[in-house]
Amino acid sequence: MVVRPQWEWQFDGADGLVLDRPVSPVFTTQFDAESWLGEHWRSLAAAGVEAARLVNEGRQATATVPLPSAAGR
Repeated sequence: MVVRPQWEWQFDGADGLVLDRPVSPVFTTQFDAESWLGEHWRSLAAAGVEAARLVNEGRQATATVPLPSAAGR
């Protein structure tokens, strides 16, 4: 059996706490995860996401990515 790596985003709100919504899809590659964030960051920011962290197998894999707020666009 082949076990594929799991990549997913954790989202932080304005208070710096991890949000339980929205929920990130799970990706099998870092590239797919990063592409998805590039396509969806506007809707995430509109939903109150202030920052995103890419997590691989439960551990943060990249630097935290701040999302521009609606006021900052």
